[in-house]
Amino acid sequence: MPNVSRRTALRLGTVSAASTVLAAGGGAYATGSAPAVGTLSPSPTPPATPTPSPSADPHRVAELVKASYDTASAQAGGTWNAYVSVAGTPAPAIAAVDVGSDAVVEAYSINKLAVATAVLDKVDKGTLKLDAKVDVTADIVIPDGDGIFRLDGAYPSNVTVGHALSALLTVSDDTAVRLCGLVCTASEINATMTAKGFPHTQVTPAADPHRFFLGKTTPKEAHDLLQALATGKLLAAASTSYLLTILRSPIAYTDGIRLNMSTTERLRVASKVGSLNSGRNEAGVIFTAGGQPALTYAMFATRDGDNTNFGPTHPLIHARTLMGRQFYDAVAPSSKP
Repeated sequence: MPNVSRRTALRLGTVSAASTVLAAGGGAYATGSAPAVGTLSPSPTPPATPTPSPSADPHRVAELVKASYDTASAQAGGTWNAYVSVAGTPAPAIAAVDVGSDAVVEAYSINKLAVATAVLDKVDKGTLKLDAKVDVTADIVIPDGDGIFRLDGAYPSNVTVGHALSALLTVSDDTAVRLCGLVCTASEINATMTAKGFPHTQVTPAADPHRFFLGKTTPKEAHDLLQALATGKLLAAASTSYLLTILRSPIAYTDGIRLNMSTTERLRVASKVGSLNSGRNEAGVIFTAGGQPALTYAMFATRDGDNTNFGPTHPLIHARTLMGRQFYDAVAPSSKP
């Protein structure tokens, strides 16, 4: 793999091949423009997903979501493992897409959600505070990874745990992973994930207990973790609000699912991505205007070629862009308070 600073493999100690992810950003990318790479054919503006009425059967909404996923993923090619659900009326949620959802896959930066969950679990238990300070030293900064800490150039310094979490989940800062590791060890993260019902969502410990590889997960566990977060079952109320506010921020990742959306629409989508080499992953929740989760998705895809392209022209990311617009439109009627 060529030396690409935004996607340089990160070892949380030296170098790791499992811990980088797309940085935030992305401008307008018209749905009708042709991707510049790969075999994804130039496509006119895709037909709009039929929009169900506000009283539509959620099973029909699930069918529309599945049709969008099937079409876009097939056009992009590659190997997909995914789980997507639509909120049931009443509960439980209805599975719209279930493709190899129990497969253990490389999480890449999707597992930064697990890191943040473990840190916030300690906050909930009163053993850690968001305003606690952590030291940013030259040896802890990833010099060529994603994020903002490497751009500072003024060390030593210190930041709060809250600052580290914000950088971790918006610009997917690699150094922020190390900063979180200072207050929450690999064993603590894995124990927290197991206790909360996610035994396959685990980081991989390094020799230093405060550093780790980001490890693996399954699409179903990534989906269920986000659904538990969105329904207030993962963390205490204050931590739930804090984490969802970060994930829904306009400065968070805007390619993929959120690309062809207005700012208001993006604010209704909590999203996290994780990409490296041939993998392009994204997981998140689309909310109603009233703040209720309407659709939860976890999609893990690999495709040979284009390994150094992490922009919206990559076929797998472009496929998620098409899905995102159509997923949102399919559940939009329920977005009325």
